[in-house]
Amino acid sequence: MQWANFLANEAATHSLSLQQTAAFVEYFQTEHLGKSEAKLASELNVDIAVFKKLLDEVYKKFVQNYPELTISNSRDKLQKLQSYLTAKYNSELNILKPLAAMKLLKTLVARERLQKEPWIARRICKFLGYLPLALELVGQYLDKMPGLSLETLLKRLEKKRVEHENVVNENSLMPDKDGVAEAFELSWEQLDENAKSFGCLLSLCALADIPLSIGTVKDDKKQELWEKAIADLLELHLLQQKSQGIYHLNPTIRQLFQMKLEESGEADEAKTKFAAMMLEVAKLIPQQLTPEDIVNFTPHIPHITEVATHLSQYVSDENLITLFTKLAWFYQGQGLYQQAEPWLQQCVELTKNRLGLEHLDVATSLNNLAQLYDFTGRYSEAEPLYQQALELRKRLLGEEHTDVATTLSYLALLYESTGRYKEAEPLYQQALKLWKRLVGEEHPHVATTLNNLAALYCYTGRYSKAEPLLKKSLELRKRLLGDNHLDVATSLNNLAQLYESTRRYSKAEPLYKQALELSKRLLGEEHPDVAISLNNIASLYRQTRRYKKAKPLFEQALKICERTLGVGHPTTMTIRANYASFLREAYR
Repeated sequence: MQWANFLANEAATHSLSLQQTAAFVEYFQTEHLGKSEAKLASELNVDIAVFKKLLDEVYKKFVQNYPELTISNSRDKLQKLQSYLTAKYNSELNILKPLAAMKLLKTLVARERLQKEPWIARRICKFLGYLPLALELVGQYLDKMPGLSLETLLKRLEKKRVEHENVVNENSLMPDKDGVAEAFELSWEQLDENAKSFGCLLSLCALADIPLSIGTVKDDKKQELWEKAIADLLELHLLQQKSQGIYHLNPTIRQLFQMKLEESGEADEAKTKFAAMMLEVAKLIPQQLTPEDIVNFTPHIPHITEVATHLSQYVSDENLITLFTKLAWFYQGQGLYQQAEPWLQQCVELTKNRLGLEHLDVATSLNNLAQLYDFTGRYSEAEPLYQQALELRKRLLGEEHTDVATTLSYLALLYESTGRYKEAEPLYQQALKLWKRLVGEEHPHVATTLNNLAALYCYTGRYSKAEPLLKKSLELRKRLLGDNHLDVATSLNNLAQLYESTRRYSKAEPLYKQALELSKRLLGEEHPDVAISLNNIASLYRQTRRYKKAKPLFEQALKICERTLGVGHPTTMTIRANYASFLREAYR
C-alpha cells in the first residue's frame, strides 16, 4: 500500500468528513510535509482559519482512537500526528523490496523448503505485495503445515483473493490490504472457535497495547480457555507479546477480526461482554490516585476510553455514569483537568439523553462537572450546575438526604472561594446538621464539614471559633481514616494556617511539613495540592524572615501550578502574586 492510499484509508477509518479528508490528505502528502499551515492554505487558495479548524477537528478525531497521542512530549499537535502516522506506516504497511521480502520469508520458512520451489516463493512474495505483515502470517501458516507445498499455498491464496474481492465489492468497509486479508483468511481457518471468539473480543480493544492479566481470572476453565486462545493467536502471528502480560494487535489484523465479528451475528453479545469487562476495571479507579494507581491503571485507560467513545450504548443505564466519572477521576487525580473535562461533559449529555432530565444520575453528573469547574477556578460556570443539581436532588430525594447535604457543602465551598462568606456560612451549617442527623457524629463527612466551616471562620478572622473545629476535624479524620489519608493532610494544613495567622509559628511549621510529606507520598511530586503546601511553608519562612529557604519553595510551587493548572488559574495567580510580593520584600 502506498502512502497516499494509506492516508485515504486512515481518513475513512476515522470517519473524517469530505472537507476534513481533503485537508488531512493535502497536509500530510509527502510534498507538503515541510510547509506551514499558512503557506499550504495560501497555495491551495483556502482560508487559513477554515483550514486550521479542519485540521484541529482531524486531530481530535485521531486522539479519540489513539489516546497515546496526548502522552507525546511534542507541543505541535500536527507534528505528533505526523510522527505517529509515519511510524505506523513504516512499521506495518511499508512495502519491502523483492530481495528484502525473500530474505524475510527465509527467516520464517525452512531454507530447504524454499529451495525446492524458488520461483513459487518469489511469486508468493509478489502476490502478497511484499508486505511484511502478510509474509509473516504466511510464514507462520507454513510452519504449522510442514507437508504443504508452496504451490498449493499459492493456489489457496489465489482462491482467497477471489473470495475477498467479492466481499470487498459488496462491503465498502472491508479493509483492502493487498495480501494481508488473504493470508489472514488462511490463518483464520486454522483457529478453533475459542481462539476465533477471543481474537474478535480483542479487536474491540483500542489501538494500543493490551494488558491481559490471565492470573486474575477467577474461573479456572475460563482462564485455561484464554491461555489457549492467546497461545494459538501468538503461534499464527495474529497477536504479538510485547512483555509479560502486555500484547499488541496489529491495526490491520484488528480490522479483519472486527469484520469477522460483524459477520458472526454475535457482535452485540461480544461488545456487551467487552464493555462489562472494561467497566469492572474502571470501577477500581479511586477518586484520589496514588502514584502506584497511576502506573497500574494507565495501560487500561485507552481500552476504557474505547468503550466510552464507541461502545457506550452497550453499557447499562445504571453503570453509564460510573464509566465516564471514573475516566475523569483518572485525569483529575493527576491534575490533568483539561483531559478530565470532556468526560464529565459527555456524562451530563449522555445521562440527560438516555435517562431523561428528571433522574438522579443527571444530578450527580451535574454535580461532578461543577466540582471540576469549581476546582479549576471557573466559578461562574460551576455555580449554576451546583444549583441545578441541588434542586433536582431535593425534588427527587426530599430535603433530608445525604446527596442534598453533599451539594450544599460544595455550593458553600464555592461561595467561600468567591468571598461570599455570608452566603456560605448558613449552607455549611445546614449541611453539618444534616450530616449529623443522617450519619451520626462519627463520620468523615462530618469531619469535612467541620473543617470547611472552620476555614470560613479563619477567612473572616474568627480564629477562636475556628480552632476547636479544626482540632475536632483532624482528630476525627485520623481516627476514622487513619494517619495516611489526604483529608488528614488537609486538616494539618488548615490548622497550621490558623497557627500562622495567630503568629504561633513554631506550632505551624511542623504541621505544614507533615502535610507536605503526606501529599507528596499520596499524590506524587507534581500535584496542585503539593504546590499549595510548598507555597504555605514558603509563606511561613517569609513571615519569619528565612528568605533563602522561602525562595526555592515559591519557585517550585509556581512551576507545578503552571504545568498542572495553567497560568490563568486562581491558585497559580495567587502563588505568583505571593512570590512577587516576597521578591519585593526580600530584595528591596
